[in-house]
Amino acid sequence: MRPARITGRVATGHRNCDFDALASVIALTILYPDAAAVIPRSVNPNVRRFLSMHKDLLRVADPADVDWPAVTHLMVADANRWNRLDPVIFERIDPQVPVSLWDHHPDIGDITPVDGIQETVGATITLLIREIQAQRKILTPIQATLFLAGLYEDTGNLTFNATTAEDARAAAYLLERKADLDIVRRLLRPAYGLRQKEALFELLAAAERLRIDGFNVGLGRIDISGHLENLALVVRMFLEIMNVDAAFGVFFQPERDHCMVIGRSTVEEINVGAIMQGLGGGGHPGAGSSLLKAVNPEAVTEMLTELLQGNRRSSVNVSDLMSFPVVSVSSRTPMDEVAQILRRQGCTGLPVIDDDVLCGVISRRDFSRIGQETQLKAPVKAFMRTHVHTITPDRSPSEAVALMVKHDIGRLPVVTDGAVIGIITRSDAMLYFYDLLPD
Repeated sequence: MRPARITGRVATGHRNCDFDALASVIALTILYPDAAAVIPRSVNPNVRRFLSMHKDLLRVADPADVDWPAVTHLMVADANRWNRLDPVIFERIDPQVPVSLWDHHPDIGDITPVDGIQETVGATITLLIREIQAQRKILTPIQATLFLAGLYEDTGNLTFNATTAEDARAAAYLLERKADLDIVRRLLRPAYGLRQKEALFELLAAAERLRIDGFNVGLGRIDISGHLENLALVVRMFLEIMNVDAAFGVFFQPERDHCMVIGRSTVEEINVGAIMQGLGGGGHPGAGSSLLKAVNPEAVTEMLTELLQGNRRSSVNVSDLMSFPVVSVSSRTPMDEVAQILRRQGCTGLPVIDDDVLCGVISRRDFSRIGQETQLKAPVKAFMRTHVHTITPDRSPSEAVALMVKHDIGRLPVVTDGAVIGIITRSDAMLYFYDLLPD
């Protein structure tokens, strides 16, 4: 006899289900014991292996096992767009059914929930662990291990930029609940075979290196045939081998007329999730993807390049961080007077400007070249450095830091149309990167 189909309350996650989505769906069934865990038909290879061993223990169902018109409450985890769910859900569920949403993605999707939690943290499971703790639910070691796998997968073992302090606290909680790190390592070990290796080599051969806002971006487009798993791993290795700040792979399947775009970033300034939104997909600041149908892959590549060139972490430029008006000295200023100005201003260096033209920089370091006290009466031009590195006001703070580190200098005059309009120091940049700027 065929078992009765599932009705009532259903919890589900996104297609190509990863460990964060699976863990979050299972967590919802702990918080709502009457809910059925329904996993999309497409799951990533590591999740598929895990389910083959634990499916009965976790009691997960297939979308085909659900009587969708009879579902009374849909709970969605780790996705905020209908097109990221199994297609049968949107096609068959009653549009009036209330939807609860638990999601950690920063973008706003087209699912309108009646309740749930939407906050930007490293992983959706972190939000659900918060609720599990609040309700004092008991976890088994298997559940704790699965949840930690989801948390580590989406936060890169707590190293991705989107990771928060709450993610770290959630990991500690799961370890206290006997999560097994050895099993987590094995679960997250990527499946890398001959086809992935061939795809990586092709991607490297087709690679284009772009320079955008001071960052290096790798971009490659290749054709693939049939179903090829773990393309995300291919892009991650592509990024590491090319030694770039961000990498994007465009994978075209001619027989299906599909184009999969996958991106990875190691810097906050290149927000992959926001870029993928522009292509109809989504993701996190450090990782994202988009599936496009019936499109020209060359047009996709051009669109991706345009989105990259228009990408900004925020509106913050060097002009927002620089100090002005600029305290400067002329090349004729005596060195002892320069020393007094440095002490009075509490700074370590000054631009040297003659007739509105930048002709050098003098810093405290340069005083080490003074051998006799009489040299303190010498003019600045005898000790200043005439090879001056500058930056324009529209550049990013990261580019300013890169220049200062590269040339071992503590400040950069900000120049526009040949005139010095400000100065940015290492301290200015560091205050920005550590979120210490005043409101």
